[in-house]
Amino acid sequence: MALRYVPLALKHPPKPTIQHFALLAGLEAAVRGTLISVMPLAVREAMGGTVGASRIYFFAGIISLLWGLMVPWFTRHLPRRWMYTAGACLYLAGMALALADTSVTVPLALLVNAMATATTFVCFNAYVLDYVNRAELGRGQSMQMVYAATPWAVGPMLGVWLYSYSRPLPFLLAGAFALALLTAFWVLRLGNGKQIARAKGPAVNPLAYLSRFFAQPRLIAGWLFAVIRSCGWWVYVVYLPYFCIESGLGDKVGGVALSISNALLFISPLMLKLARRASVRLSVRTAFGLCGGLFLAASLVSPLPWLTVAACMGASIFLVMLDVVGGLPFLMSVKPSERTEMSAVYSSFRDVSSILTPGAAWAVLAVAPTAAIFAACGAAMGAAHLIAGRLHPRLGVQRPSRGGEPAGAEAA
Repeated sequence: MALRYVPLALKHPPKPTIQHFALLAGLEAAVRGTLISVMPLAVREAMGGTVGASRIYFFAGIISLLWGLMVPWFTRHLPRRWMYTAGACLYLAGMALALADTSVTVPLALLVNAMATATTFVCFNAYVLDYVNRAELGRGQSMQMVYAATPWAVGPMLGVWLYSYSRPLPFLLAGAFALALLTAFWVLRLGNGKQIARAKGPAVNPLAYLSRFFAQPRLIAGWLFAVIRSCGWWVYVVYLPYFCIESGLGDKVGGVALSISNALLFISPLMLKLARRASVRLSVRTAFGLCGGLFLAASLVSPLPWLTVAACMGASIFLVMLDVVGGLPFLMSVKPSERTEMSAVYSSFRDVSSILTPGAAWAVLAVAPTAAIFAACGAAMGAAHLIAGRLHPRLGVQRPSRGGEPAGAEAA
């Protein structure tokens, strides 16, 4: 009888909306955006040089990759809400390690932050696939970009400025954002997501679902799109500033270019609107093709550094567009019963690109100048353009007969 007087909102948590997920994405972007330009400086100082810092980044990428693949196994023993909470707490632990400022704690901070990103990313994608229907995935992706636009545009410059003023400040600010992320998550009461009934049987090995992933070409293609897109951002964020320094343009041009490009996230809804007039296949293929062409042009005009910067900034427009629509081929092809597992596979694109890009750049620099890295990136984009041509023509096209739901896995 007492339950009759309990407000309905307390008995039944409201269903999370696209705006709620965008809020979480924006808060995490604030954490990562504040640190994206600060951690490389801190790691290089702690390790005493670029070679030592590169070694730390390489091993951190490998460990983070393995950790991300193990997250689904952890969620079988730990409810998803606690797994997401653990990811947010790892961010807080990473800030504490960075504040200690030693040659041991700073590399550990980099590793712990990478693990935090992998954990929250897997859980976040699983929540999105649970609560956002397929017809709204594109709008959800776009709104997440809008909420993340300001942190990614302001965070890098703000973090570096705070670091130069007082070393602890950017880590304290990022820690405050991580605490806000954790608070928002619990206020939204996402719980453990929707439970999908499975056939009874023995527990699945943590890596057993990789065979199911490799058996689905559409998932492989979607994952490759994410890896190549992420490699493009690595080249833009890391190697364009290196090129500017080597060409005599200074060390600030690359940072300004990154801030301008990140500001393009504000127009991601317009990009989505343009993409929805065509199919996902046409949008993804066009973006990869034009992005690859501009990176190749950046390499060819390298004797004129400012033209190279302009070409790379043009390529970043299509990188942002790929951030909006490039993940849809994967998300639209995931089976409901494999949401958590395939979210873990998808999240590995960050770590794979963080290993692949420095390794490929090292090989290129052994025989060619820095500008040749842009050409290698353009070639990878061209390969993605060809792969995108094999997507189903009606993927993402509105179908009035099914209530306007985009064609997804069924059509393919």
